[in-house]
Amino acid sequence: MKYRSGNSRILRMGMMRNMLRLQVLIVAFSFSHFLVSPAMAQDDPEYKMEVGAGIGLVNYLGDYNGNLVKNLQPMGSLVAKYRLNPRMSWTASIGYGKLKGSINDEKSWYPEAEQLPQSFSNGLIDAGLRFEYNFWAYGTGREYRGAKPLTPFLAFGLGFTYADTPSGGQTAANLPIGAGIKYKVSDRLNLTAEWRIHFTGSDNLDGVSDPYGIKSSGLFKNTDCYSVIQLSLTYDIWAKCKTCNNDRD
Repeated sequence: MKYRSGNSRILRMGMMRNMLRLQVLIVAFSFSHFLVSPAMAQDDPEYKMEVGAGIGLVNYLGDYNGNLVKNLQPMGSLVAKYRLNPRMSWTASIGYGKLKGSINDEKSWYPEAEQLPQSFSNGLIDAGLRFEYNFWAYGTGREYRGAKPLTPFLAFGLGFTYADTPSGGQTAANLPIGAGIKYKVSDRLNLTAEWRIHFTGSDNLDGVSDPYGIKSSGLFKNTDCYSVIQLSLTYDIWAKCKTCNNDRD
């Protein structure tokens, strides 16, 4: 009779539900506060975009690992942001890292463990578009009254995952959900620290599909995912026209 230890699966699904609930509550509260506390414009230029790069660590979570801090691997990214207003922005990024795991790191029992690879180290490409919501209006305070140089934020969006496995390239859509803190280092320089978890639609990023021998279906059910801790530095570009249609969003 086949036995499955679902600890790591339950952990990942529980994390996803809790993070979604937390983000909905915080965004609802922050948005209501934003509506009743409109900021006023100042004279310094506002910038529409940020461009830069980030470095960090990526951690695989799946059949070979259920621990958030095991097998952390270096990852680098290019980042671009488009600011809708001091509270909201879109972030596009593309990064490269490695997913690494070992069957010895997972306490689950596999029906055919002897036939499975004992470890893996696969190249990872992650590309995505995320919506960022700042708890407070973000800026120096000179270009937008009430803006703060330090603010926490939430992020969620859609992404694309490519893993280079021994059996060939594996592609999947992913759902990134995360949070972080951004700090205005100078008038045009931004430092961002963030953590994200990427829930993917594939169970083959580690090169092994369904090691339990139990078929399942459903969005993000029994699939691999990965988390990213990243520190990025971006530079403001594309100054907003102060007089064009008197636009001071």
